[in-house]
Amino acid sequence: MFKKDISPGAKSKVKSSVQRTIRAKVLETYPLLEPYIEDIMPKKEQLDLVKLPDRVSLYTLSQTPLFFQHMDDALIPHLTLVHQYPHAFHRLRIDRGAIRFVLSGATLMAPGLTSPGGRLPKDPNDADGKYGTEELQPGEVVVIEAEGKETACMVGVLKMGTEEMKKVKKGQACEAGHYLGDGLWQLNLG
Repeated sequence: MFKKDISPGAKSKVKSSVQRTIRAKVLETYPLLEPYIEDIMPKKEQLDLVKLPDRVSLYTLSQTPLFFQHMDDALIPHLTLVHQYPHAFHRLRIDRGAIRFVLSGATLMAPGLTSPGGRLPKDPNDADGKYGTEELQPGEVVVIEAEGKETACMVGVLKMGTEEMKKVKKGQACEAGHYLGDGLWQLNLG
């Protein structure tokens, strides 16, 4: 979605009623963020809306990007937010071979997640349960981590459920929403 460099468009203040709606939607979509919501979106602070190309809206607090949304799609967290609260999102892990494809903006394919280096929910190799115990459905927002790396490299929307990925082991698994080094990551809001 953000393969090319992008420049921010018009910036406007979000009405308090809309801000409450966004906050409620964030808590509904990402319930694990509840303990941190006051730090992320304080009630007394002003949320800003930055228009981006291709009808994408970016919600920011001061100069910090929080969430983006394409038209009426799901609110997707910006990677800076994911890096601050990595345990508050559904996570999957790709193997080393898939990293370069993900960082070039390619759609994540199922073999990158189902190979020995990848991790999905209910994975027998996931001893501490870091990747969850519930299967994820198509359309859910997930954070993608890379084998051997500390921080997440991508956040996107599942095109296929994790249970189906384990069975089929091929096909498009996740649409690249936002990844390290893309136009959204390099966007200058200053």
